[in-house]
Amino acid sequence: MKRILTIVGVLAALALIAALAGWTFYAGSRIGGGWEGISHILPFVIVGLVAVGGLTGGLMWLAFYSARHGYDEPYDVNKPGGGRKS
Repeated sequence: MKRILTIVGVLAALALIAALAGWTFYAGSRIGGGWEGISHILPFVIVGLVAVGGLTGGLMWLAFYSARHGYDEPYDVNKPGGGRKS
C-alpha cells in the first residue's frame, strides 16, 4: 500500500510540474511581444545553454577519468615508493 501511494505521489508531482510548464509556456507567449520579443536575445541564450552543457559534460568526463585511472585513490604511506604508483 505504501508503494502505491509513493507511485501515485510521484505521478501527481510530475503531472503538476508538467501543468506548470505548460502554463508558463502559454503565459510567456502572451506577455509583451510574445515569442517575437525574445528573438534578439535567443542566440545568447542558446550559446549559454551549449556552453553550460559543454562545461558540465567536460567536468563529468574529468571526474570519471580521474576515478578510473586511480587519481582518486587515498595516499598510502605504507606502500613501497611512498604511495606513488609504479
